[in-house]
Amino acid sequence: MTAAVDVRRSSSVTFAALGMSALTFSLLQTMIAPALPTIRAEFGSSQAGIAWIMTAYLLSASVATPILGRLGDVYGKKRLLVGMLAVLAIGTVTAALATSLTVMLIARVIQGVGGAIFPLAFGIIRDEFPPEKVGGAIGVVSAVLGVGSGTGTVISGPISSHLGYHWLFWLPAIAIAIAFVVTVLCVPESPIRVAGKVSVGGALLLAAWLVVLLLGISQGPRWGWGSSSVFGLFALAGLLIVVWITVESRSAQPLVDMRMMRIPTVYRTNITAILFGFTMFSMMVFVPQFVETPPSAGYGFGASITQAGLFMLPCSIFMLVAGIFASRLGVRFGAKVPLVMGTLIAAAATCVLAFAHSESYMIYIATSLMGIGIGLGFASMSHLVVVAVRPDQTGIASGMNANIRTIGGSIGTTVIATVITAGVGIGTLPHESGYTNAFALMAVGFGVAAVAAASLPDIRLSAATEAVAVVESGRTVVDSVPQPRSSRSSAAVQGKL
Repeated sequence: MTAAVDVRRSSSVTFAALGMSALTFSLLQTMIAPALPTIRAEFGSSQAGIAWIMTAYLLSASVATPILGRLGDVYGKKRLLVGMLAVLAIGTVTAALATSLTVMLIARVIQGVGGAIFPLAFGIIRDEFPPEKVGGAIGVVSAVLGVGSGTGTVISGPISSHLGYHWLFWLPAIAIAIAFVVTVLCVPESPIRVAGKVSVGGALLLAAWLVVLLLGISQGPRWGWGSSSVFGLFALAGLLIVVWITVESRSAQPLVDMRMMRIPTVYRTNITAILFGFTMFSMMVFVPQFVETPPSAGYGFGASITQAGLFMLPCSIFMLVAGIFASRLGVRFGAKVPLVMGTLIAAAATCVLAFAHSESYMIYIATSLMGIGIGLGFASMSHLVVVAVRPDQTGIASGMNANIRTIGGSIGTTVIATVITAGVGIGTLPHESGYTNAFALMAVGFGVAAVAAASLPDIRLSAATEAVAVVESGRTVVDSVPQPRSSRSSAAVQGKL
């Protein structure tokens, strides 16, 4: 075998390409947030209009993530990853050159396609990596989602202040270009494909209910939760979900196999995921707001945007470290142990924020604990979903798990914002009790997530012979299937074996 082929098949080079792609997407999620006031002033836009810069990205990613993950299962994960990186680059360059809100919103919709990086990366790792490296690689890539989001808020201030907000897009565009080249040259195409075609009807219905649901959640605070518009959106979303489940259940080639979604490990992990999303994204949004509040309000530290980012830096660091060690804990103690540990540690972090937030070091302790908890949780959830389904279902299963976290995050940020601002007039700083109640609610959310995680089957993340369990009528039937390198020896447990 030639040296070129050796490099092409090197898992370390593949992991570098996947890691850079994932980090770039996660940075793009949050780097722009601190610069929104600057962009609003430059475009002369309203506050409601500028908020769509985040909403458009969220809606696009929510639709693209599961659908492109499924397309990767059918047509090839590398092929879809290369195409997605090209689209992400186009969207990022367009955003950097945007001179109007309309162009910026179009660019953000295009960028949202990058959400498919995660299910595609998990599939490539499962198919191509040696068994002993699968868990650690999935853990790190999972942790990168949180690491990038936290790091984005840290570096956004210095970049926009010294170079201009346009460089919040130019720098990621350079990283995307590098990841694209390395992916084309070095990442192998997976031999695992699912037979058949992608259900167009299922994809359209999935996209429809996701857009309607998330639109209702994101616009609720602006339009009013009791308004006919928001109520109508939620009612329509509920109807579309019922129709989607019915169509997918009856389809010979569904986009999302409902039997897969009913696997105990999958649905219990997804329940944990929505609770994790509810609390984690809220913490990322509202801790910086808390520390930026001037001390004259009776709390807060009057931090600048850059200083607020530094308060979140321990979260990013410990998230990565915990993600690396999550798979080792799973091998030794079982898969649900690091997930339960993560939820309990994160609950402790929010308790600190709720009841001990008068000194800056207390915030650093809380964000450090939060990083450990989220790192353990994200890595464990992603690995649990991957090993619970057949190799040809990896993309859609992990894509749906990521989407469920996003839905939880959307619900969480709107609910927590309502709790914080309850009883506060327009233009008035929130009361300290609002933040205390909000952080306490986050702790409750993580506590419920711990209960859901504890109900999971006790799966050992070992390099055992792979078994594909198909749950039918309450029974578990094990079938042998041909597997590539790592899949031949990794555990795929669909249910409680």
